[in-house]
Amino acid sequence: MDKYFHQQGFTKGSTDSNLYIKIDNDKLLILVVYVDDIIFGSNEEDMSQNFALVMQKEFEMSLLGELTYFLGLQVQQNKDGIFLSQTKYLKQILKKYGMEDSKPVCTPMVTGCSLNANDESVAVHQPTYRSMIGSLLYLTGTQPDIMHVVGIVGRFRENPKETHLQVVKRIFKYLQGTQNYGLWYPRDTNLTLHSYIDAYWAGSVDDRKSSSGGALFMGSRLVSWFSKKQSSIALSTAEAEYVVVASCCTQLLWMMQTLQDLQITCTPPISIFCDHTSAISISKNLVMHSKTRHILIKYHFLLEQVLEQKVRLEYVPSKEQVADILTNHYLGRHLNTSNRSWE
Repeated sequence: MDKYFHQQGFTKGSTDSNLYIKIDNDKLLILVVYVDDIIFGSNEEDMSQNFALVMQKEFEMSLLGELTYFLGLQVQQNKDGIFLSQTKYLKQILKKYGMEDSKPVCTPMVTGCSLNANDESVAVHQPTYRSMIGSLLYLTGTQPDIMHVVGIVGRFRENPKETHLQVVKRIFKYLQGTQNYGLWYPRDTNLTLHSYIDAYWAGSVDDRKSSSGGALFMGSRLVSWFSKKQSSIALSTAEAEYVVVASCCTQLLWMMQTLQDLQITCTPPISIFCDHTSAISISKNLVMHSKTRHILIKYHFLLEQVLEQKVRLEYVPSKEQVADILTNHYLGRHLNTSNRSWE
């Protein structure tokens, strides 16, 4: 199939080997291959129809029409935009784990809840616990509001305890009340790329590593997000914030290249909004030796990107920090920025 696509004038995406692009004057045909499934679309309807006919003749393939469901992901399209959700999948996992009749709660985790690996509560069935975590991780594809807490409970998969399981069950109770939540992508022309980043310094009780969180937007659309524990121990809040900015920068550069493959011009510098002034200062000047001497060299490529004006760090007040939801337990503050129910 790869050979055939190249014969038909497609080129592979420079950042994704499963992405194929064909450009004919102002016509653009994009397709993504996943095992034996293909999702394709074009800015010209005739181009899409011709491709479908050619593929059906060349391969034993069936055309299922407009994309509505793919790998547990529900896709609803109308003239105003696209809504992505996993309502059907969520109902299945609620039933699987006996939580379909549970009483909804307003947050996925209690504020200030602190979990650790040395918990003295009773051990629980590991395969079941790991299965629940895996199901929740897949659900974060459309519900980033649970990503931080799922990442926390996922740290205890090797030796789960009753305390950890209770938090997992609370997540399911929260999901019980947010079954119609998802991601809304309005149809407009604003394609400005920008991101918000945040860090929770020394948030892990077991090893004192910090948590990183980032939300990347194209206009008003949330297109990428992450929440994970940092690989090294940060000795200050400034270092923790600087590390997450560097991680976000690599993701932004990858997205910029992908957009170029799709013939979308992304004019640098790209704004990264941070609520820590010291981290912004470090990205411009490494003279602050007391706060930078312990930072690993691999993170300092951020300086080059700032000097080359590919990215730009900007200050944002903490109360407007969208990425806050991905790094700490104050989970009710920014829900409406990325989630809504379909009406």
